[in-house]
Amino acid sequence: MLRKCLIWMALTSALSVLLAGCGGDPAAAARKSAKAAAAGGEAREVRVARAEEARLARTVDVSGTLAADQQATLGLKVAGRLEKIFVDIGTPVRRGQAIARLVPTDFELRVQQAQTALVQARVRLSLPPEGPDAAVPPDQTAVVRQAAATLKQAQATRDRMQRLFEQQLIPRSDLDAAEASLGVADGRYQEAVEEARTRQAILGQRRSELGLAQQQLADSVLTAPFDGTIRERLANAGDYVAVGTPIAVLVQVHPLRLRLAVPEREAAGVKVGQRVDLTVEGEPGRHEGRVARISPSISEDNRTLMVEAEVPNADGRLRPGSFARAEIVVQAADQAVLVPASSIVSFAGIDKVIGVEGGKAVEKRVKTGRHAGDRVEIVDGVKPGDSVVVQPGNLVSGETVKAVL
Repeated sequence: MLRKCLIWMALTSALSVLLAGCGGDPAAAARKSAKAAAAGGEAREVRVARAEEARLARTVDVSGTLAADQQATLGLKVAGRLEKIFVDIGTPVRRGQAIARLVPTDFELRVQQAQTALVQARVRLSLPPEGPDAAVPPDQTAVVRQAAATLKQAQATRDRMQRLFEQQLIPRSDLDAAEASLGVADGRYQEAVEEARTRQAILGQRRSELGLAQQQLADSVLTAPFDGTIRERLANAGDYVAVGTPIAVLVQVHPLRLRLAVPEREAAGVKVGQRVDLTVEGEPGRHEGRVARISPSISEDNRTLMVEAEVPNADGRLRPGSFARAEIVVQAADQAVLVPASSIVSFAGIDKVIGVEGGKAVEKRVKTGRHAGDRVEIVDGVKPGDSVVVQPGNLVSGETVKAVL
């Protein structure tokens, strides 16, 4: 039994020595290898790049969503049965172009009815059936002229009876009858004048009714209020639609609105007219827009300022609803020191680069700033012309290196 225990302990010790030799800590192994290489004088080839001074604009990096500049749900102002729909999803339309049309029969009949009523009203005012409407003086209408003639005759009869009565040729009753007839004629004249004015008002009413019928006929055709593209079709030919029933959704895709939530700490630098560079998911290349509108207040929920940029989209490549990453250029280009982004090593919140001095790798702590494509601004720690190792990997400070460009 004692012999078995001794054998087991020997095997365990041998296994521990073997694992230690294989190396369980890669970092420690790398440091050991680097020290060994340094001790042996072997130089490790590394690719280096020089820190360059270039002009770099100060930008605010934000993300947002592209939206249509205008969007409208189109519906008809009159009810009826759809005769035809001229568009479908994705159809480009121009302002005033027909989208859909109702069966026009009922509306055409109403126009004819209103036209007939208008002709009747014109004739009753002694106007020709066709022609412009005009205000007709009451004394020029037939009904008033007839009443005026009757009144004139009654006046003459009363005057004649007055003279005969004064000559005592007729009794008082004949004079009273003539005066009563005069009063009746005067009343009919006033009634005729009022009738003429009423007919004038009816003429205006008939003209309005004709205009309303013609407008309803025009409204039976749905037209586009602006240039755009059909986003959705919501009805089909043969459907009976009430007033305001959605028929189609129209969006304007040129220009687009890019809605951006700018952090409060960056909001003070954003101004109307500043350039906005953006990339869109699924769409290669970069696009350019301009800040067009800025909200007057900062949102209390997320402490951001809502900004809208206008993005040209004449070719229709960009689509509303797409996610976009944008850079708002808040300051013109100024001098900056740039190094390749692949030369930055970050660990525990500390950024550093590895330079080459006297054939040795030298570690330098740096403070990074803005990004410009595949390069990064160095605010502190590297001067223009300094060499930095590109993709240093596990290179450590003090290691013997051979720089190659």
